[in-house]
Amino acid sequence: MNPYVFFVGCTRSGTTLLRRIADAHPELAVLPEQQWLPRYWEWRIGVTPDGMATRDLLDMLLADRRFAALELPFKAVADLAQDGRPIHYAKFVSELFDLYGRLHEKPVVGEKTPKYVRYIPTLHDLWPEARIVHLIRDGRDVALSLLDWDKSERNVGRFPTWQEDPLTTAALYWEWNVRLGQEAGAILGSERYYEMRYEALVDDPEGECRKLCGFLALAYDPSMLEFHAGRTRAQSGLSAKKAWQPITPGLRSWREQMGRSDLSHFEAAAGALLDELEYPRGATQPSVDGTAHARRLREAFAEYARAGGWRVPGAWERVAV
Repeated sequence: MNPYVFFVGCTRSGTTLLRRIADAHPELAVLPEQQWLPRYWEWRIGVTPDGMATRDLLDMLLADRRFAALELPFKAVADLAQDGRPIHYAKFVSELFDLYGRLHEKPVVGEKTPKYVRYIPTLHDLWPEARIVHLIRDGRDVALSLLDWDKSERNVGRFPTWQEDPLTTAALYWEWNVRLGQEAGAILGSERYYEMRYEALVDDPEGECRKLCGFLALAYDPSMLEFHAGRTRAQSGLSAKKAWQPITPGLRSWREQMGRSDLSHFEAAAGALLDELEYPRGATQPSVDGTAHARRLREAFAEYARAGGWRVPGAWERVAV
């Protein structure tokens, strides 16, 4: 049943690369990120109180550029939510995924939206059989990428702590996403939740893809590693024509690109999670002042998240910085 799998992870962790690899499998089609699936359900946007899809939902989707990029046949989409044919939101989305699969001649269909890592419980409630693949990358490399990303202001930059200290905010953002994913995954169990490391994927692509296929109950296919052959971003519903690059290790290196002060700030904020994930630390023990600074920003970060109706990791409630 579709959705078959969701690929999630903290923004700038390599989920786009993973999506391209998975989408190259001859049996699996992976939608580029849509972002609306859990949000429309939780906020009942275009959805009745008892969970039925409405014509308003269809109208919003047809006006959405990301949805339009899927190039689904208009009539086939419209027929899913016609008046007089009540359909539950979960089934409506499943049928959209089925339609995408038929268009691409693939039986199973997934989606890649990084921020869904914060919505795993909702995804599981809607589609209990769906698998979750959580891609984790060293947070220091994620932070470097976030600081260099032209869309950061619209993402991690919305947190008020960003204006005071972008580096520490990036560390907290990484920890926030990773912990929420892991806490939800612990409840789902190994049949529905699977963690991948970005570093392992770029170091041993075939080995990691074989493991991924084992989790997805699909036979490994070498075409997964040829995802870049003759493809452009525009061919996958993304803007800006640009040739896809093969898997390339070392695009970010905190050891070479992160200054000593930034490294100390990052590890003061998220060093405990680095330890849990067995990523080696690069700085000396944080100072008392550095630890206090990280604690204060974490409290402000968590307060803003709660005010926005977002989940906060249980580990943040139990353990001080």
